[in-house]
Amino acid sequence: MLRDDINNAVKDAMRAKDERKLSTLRMVNSTIKNADIEARGQSKPPLSDGDLLSVLQKMIKQRQESVELYDKGGRAELAEQERAEIAVISAYLPQQMSEDDVKAAITAEIAASGAAGIKDMGKVIAALKAKYAGQMDFGKASGLVKAALTA
Repeated sequence: MLRDDINNAVKDAMRAKDERKLSTLRMVNSTIKNADIEARGQSKPPLSDGDLLSVLQKMIKQRQESVELYDKGGRAELAEQERAEIAVISAYLPQQMSEDDVKAAITAEIAASGAAGIKDMGKVIAALKAKYAGQMDFGKASGLVKAALTA
């Protein structure tokens, strides 16, 4: 499980005295625990690996936005810190699909679900999330699905 991998990496980072990796992984664990608590409050089970992947992607997206702001503000040291955190978190995500692979998956899912128009977009996105959690950026994918359904 992804949780076990992260917990083992925390221990390894402690042994190696890798402060940057250790603090980033502790932050990841904290975010996961907060998401579990939130799910429990909504009477849902603990997060699955697929849910954890979306949490990690959200963390990376937040850091990418921070990097942009720090670069614009001339804070190179803070931008570099965020980039280091992105590298640590990215190690726990599966390989991202290429844009061609994403387009092929979207085309296949539209055909499989029989989606005919924009009203079927949610059904296609839900199926893609179920099959490709952590492997594609669903923000970009939704734009591609919309374009494919309106064409």
